[in-house]
Amino acid sequence: MGSYVPQSPEETKEMLTFLGLSSVDDLYRDVPEKVYLKKVSIPQGKSEMEVLREIEKTGAKNRRFTSIFRGAGAYCHYIPAIVKQVIAKEAFRTTYTPYQAEISQGILQSIFEYQTMIAELTGLDVSNASVYDGATAAAEAVFMCLERKKNKVLVSGAVHPQILEVMKTYCESRRVELAVIPVKEGRTDTEAAGKMADAETAALFFQNPNFYGLIEDGDSLTAAAHDVKAKAVMSVSPLSLGLLKTPGEYGADIAVGDGQELGLPLSFGGPYMGFMTCREKLMRKLPGRIVGETTDSRGNRCYVLTLQAREQHIRREKASSNICSNEALCTMASGAYMAALGPGGMKEAAEQCYAKAHYLAGELEKAGFPLKYKGPFFDEFVTESPLPPKDVEKLLAGEGILGGLPLEGDILWCATEMNSRGDMDRLVSILKGGISHGASV
Repeated sequence: MGSYVPQSPEETKEMLTFLGLSSVDDLYRDVPEKVYLKKVSIPQGKSEMEVLREIEKTGAKNRRFTSIFRGAGAYCHYIPAIVKQVIAKEAFRTTYTPYQAEISQGILQSIFEYQTMIAELTGLDVSNASVYDGATAAAEAVFMCLERKKNKVLVSGAVHPQILEVMKTYCESRRVELAVIPVKEGRTDTEAAGKMADAETAALFFQNPNFYGLIEDGDSLTAAAHDVKAKAVMSVSPLSLGLLKTPGEYGADIAVGDGQELGLPLSFGGPYMGFMTCREKLMRKLPGRIVGETTDSRGNRCYVLTLQAREQHIRREKASSNICSNEALCTMASGAYMAALGPGGMKEAAEQCYAKAHYLAGELEKAGFPLKYKGPFFDEFVTESPLPPKDVEKLLAGEGILGGLPLEGDILWCATEMNSRGDMDRLVSILKGGISHGASV
């Protein structure tokens, strides 16, 4: 997506007036003011070396956690060394859209191989070259489903709140009706979904595992969509597909998700990338770049950007999306990650996440943190808390541990292959100590 930079104060004022804002600072009004850096307090006249020392001194104040038990959309996984080595190559560092296929065969092939692996992982036919993140992919996916007489979207209330907010923003801008399906015992209420779906429903969107970590009844939700000739759209944890049923096996029409789990570090929240796959019949509605395989005039295999006529290049007035870029360096990392692990490695990583999360849940329950919901889960789960969740967060932070995400009176925990049994036992021991002291920390 292109960017616009005002060229003069007058243009800046015009832009702000159009957006209904009074100042440039209003663009950041959703960012907590306490994290603003309004001034760097470094005296004038310092040398480069002295400035570097000052910055390093400031950076040393950052808290680095030795153990992480939080997911909620961004997960700590082991990244094989080969992944970083691959994306460090100069030829791959500038991976912007390869318009000139004749001199971009390496980049195009890497994207094609990524697309192939993502399609196989989700059990669907076609993948694009990625979009900005998982939330963007979710919103773009439901727009793929809209038709002239179908302008309503049903979204599970158990999806990640940030995904839901992005989808609401998209739908409001296009005057698309968005209705939220109620949650029952931590999972999407399938009975309510069936009643809410009607002839005007274009898509039914759900997340599996959902925000609370529970595995949804994907068969029933997909059937509820298809009963009214709507599309079923699944947001999935890509690593979980090494163990759980794929969107293709559930009968979903579109699958989306965030590729952060596939070889991308946490990195303070980004950059990540969103993946999108669909059935062949929806291929021409799939937004973003798609790389295809063909042959040249000599019969040699080669790669090109394909199906571009459905986008801005030629038929702009018919485009279903204004996304015209991709996260190619991130997909390069994800492709290297999937190739390094292979199907067996993906399954083993998923099995470790599953086993460790269930061990942690059992130990937490013994310590006085019972499961909030009793349904099956993968690597995340919600517990009740005998202490205020924020107090638990502070208690663990003081021990170098990033605990679960505080919810309203509860805590959303996560365990991955990175958490050893010793890490989990230490976590539980600290919590038992906190409970015995009964202290607000």
